[in-house]
Amino acid sequence: MAVLRAFKAIRPTKDKAAAVAALPYDVLSTKEAREIVKQNPISFLRIDKAEVDLPEGTDLYADEVYLKAKENLESYINDGIFIQDEKPCLYIYRQIMDGRAQTGIVGCLSIDDYVNNVIKKHELTRADKEVDRFRHVDTCDAHTGPIFITYKGGGSIDEIIAKYEKTEPEYDFVSCQGVRQIVWIVSDETDINRIIEEFKKINSLYIADGHHRSASAVHVGLKRRKELGSYTGEEEFNFFLAVVFKCEDLKLMDYNRLLKDSENRSAEEIIRLSEKNFYVTEKGAENFRPSEKHTFGLYLDGLWYELRAKDGTFDENDPVDRLDVTILQKNFIAPVFGIEDPRTDDRIDFVGGIRGLDGLKRRVDENGWRAAVAMYPTTIDDLMSISDAGLIMPPKSTWFEPKLLSGLFIHKLSD
Repeated sequence: MAVLRAFKAIRPTKDKAAAVAALPYDVLSTKEAREIVKQNPISFLRIDKAEVDLPEGTDLYADEVYLKAKENLESYINDGIFIQDEKPCLYIYRQIMDGRAQTGIVGCLSIDDYVNNVIKKHELTRADKEVDRFRHVDTCDAHTGPIFITYKGGGSIDEIIAKYEKTEPEYDFVSCQGVRQIVWIVSDETDINRIIEEFKKINSLYIADGHHRSASAVHVGLKRRKELGSYTGEEEFNFFLAVVFKCEDLKLMDYNRLLKDSENRSAEEIIRLSEKNFYVTEKGAENFRPSEKHTFGLYLDGLWYELRAKDGTFDENDPVDRLDVTILQKNFIAPVFGIEDPRTDDRIDFVGGIRGLDGLKRRVDENGWRAAVAMYPTTIDDLMSISDAGLIMPPKSTWFEPKLLSGLFIHKLSD
């Protein structure tokens, strides 16, 4: 049974939403964020990446960064850029990209559901990134970026969404990335309670994106429980901000690889080594995109090759071992390029499919990478089966588009 809770969102005024909303903090560099803020001084990046308001070279984890984020958040509220809804609401958030829509419910989820694995995970978190978001949430006393959650099914939630589709939205704009962003406010208590009751029928929720933010939110809540000594469980810090989408709406894109070869071998030698675990077919100079699982596109010296995994080189019954990212790592990246730990080795880089195969090729042709590998996207069924089994995906397995924007909804941890 999943717990969903309405909340009094702090959010931009209708006329400021398009300018405030920003990509998540972790998909932009500080340099990119500084450039955006120069052009748009009310971008939410001034809160999510507050180092943009501090001198260049400032330690990203310095106390001043988190204090500046808090100061900027309070300034946005005091200056009327943000308002707060007077009563707890839920929100419907729709994104339309390339003609495809994904529509989610914005509300708060229980930290106990996270601890008890009603909310399931599929990634390991890095301590430094987790501490960063912990300090950001704790200092700001707010969740500033929603967690991207998915679930199976729809039920009467779809009926309620359909009803609101016929009404005027609170926000409706096209972001800088060309994605249409639409928000409806669900303030009717009957509708709120219907949605909450539907969530009680859901046995499992799955983190699609935002493992560090969710872990940090939970740790802040547990810290505050400990500090108080006694608590009712109804305090806002017992819940964290999320957007929950049914899985049928979501699209995963390829998450491609760039590789360096420390031994500076010829293309012929790399192909020869690849043939131990793959059937290799030259495809020519035109971009080659894999069209099914267990096939890969290798770009090397101006040519594309298809790599097709040989039978017996992976376990089809193992939900992790049969993942293409696992097959590639175990049977190509490690044995051919000697890269054993893709988390730490600087001879590998990862490129989201949103940048296209031309962008991948360019990095090889112009930026000194030896080879690129185009992947077939991981599926939402893969994600769920691994989460259900309590297993962990390899790093950089999933790339969701479109990204949830930050700044449209803020959840305060204390009244």
